Amino acid sequence: MATGPRYKVPFRRRRESKTDYRARRRMVSSGHPRLVVRKTGARIIVQVMEALLEGDRCIASADSRQLKNYGWQAGAKNIPAAYLTGFLAGKKAIKAGTKTAIVDLGLIQPIPRSRIFSAIKGAIDAGLSVPCSEKMFPSEKRLRGEHIADYAKDLSKNQPSSYQRQFGKISKGRVDLTALPTMYEKAKSDISTKYTSGRSTQ
Repeated sequence: MATGPRYKVPFRRRRESKTDYRARRRMVSSGHPRLVVRKTGARIIVQVMEALLEGDRCIASADSRQLKNYGWQAGAKNIPAAYLTGFLAGKKAIKAGTKTAIVDLGLIQPIPRSRIFSAIKGAIDAGLSVPCSEKMFPSEKRLRGEHIADYAKDLSKNQPSSYQRQFGKISKGRVDLTALPTMYEKAKSDISTKYTSGRSTQ
C-alpha cells in the first residue's frame, strides 16, 4: 500500500470498487439522467437516476425478477432477460417523462455484446434516447434467446442428463426453453402494451 505525506486515501466507495468519482463528475456535469446498469450473480438491475444536490433520485427502476409479471419464466440473468429488463426500465422512464439518458456502468468493464449492453439496447428500443454504438449490442437472435433455445434443444435431445443438470433448476419441468424466443416476444409485447395503455406501473 502506498504511504507518505502526499498519499491520499481514496474515498470509501472507490476503495470498495463501487464508484468511479471522475466518471461520475463528468456524468453529473452533463445534466442528463443516468442509465445505471448493474448485474449480480442472480439478476440484472436497470435504473434511470437523476443527480440532485441532496442525493440521487430514482426516476425509474426495473429488476429482472419482475419479468415474471409479464410471463417470463426462464432465467433472470441471461441476455434476453437483460434486454427485457432494460426495455421495462426504459418504458417506465418514458412514462415518467424522461426521454434521454447517458450510460453509467460504474466500474464494470464494458464488454461488447454482453448482458450490460443488452439491457442498454432494451432501454433504447423502449424509446429512451441513449448514446451508444450499435456495434456494442448483441445480435437480434441472441437478444431473442435463440442461441439458448438451440442449445437447449440439442442438449435435451442428445444429452438428457446434461440438460437436467444445466437447465433442470430453471425449467423445473414446466418451462420449455426451446420456446424461449416466443416467451421473449410475449413478455416484450406485454410490457409495451401495459405502458402504452396507461395502466399503473409496478
